[in-house]
Amino acid sequence: MVAIIATVFGALAALLHVYIFVMESVQWTQPRIWKRFGVEDQAAADTTKPMAYNQGFYNLFLAVGATLGIVLFWAGDAATVADVAGRTLVLFCLGSMVAASLVLLSSGSKYLRAALTQGALPLVGFVLFLFA
Repeated sequence: MVAIIATVFGALAALLHVYIFVMESVQWTQPRIWKRFGVEDQAAADTTKPMAYNQGFYNLFLAVGATLGIVLFWAGDAATVADVAGRTLVLFCLGSMVAASLVLLSSGSKYLRAALTQGALPLVGFVLFLFA
């Protein structure tokens, strides 16, 4: 049962990071997106577009890693290579998502909501995968 709940939280964290990828790497110069990220104006959004594009891919890679880890976790029996590799990959990717949210929070208290949004699902998934 814990493994199923851990998987749900891990998958939701991965989906959230795919959504962040889309916002940063695909939709960055749309006003509704850059305003959400606190960018001042269209010129600043255009200037920061390469940085956001790159940053978005980091989120995508973490999401892909977590998803692959979940697949491997479920593909093998306990203590098989697939199980151990999957568990390791999931924990690394979810832990990286949590760490990134802490880095965001260290940028200032105005990022608290974004850091909680970015970090809550992977934190719960991480803890549950430790016991799965």
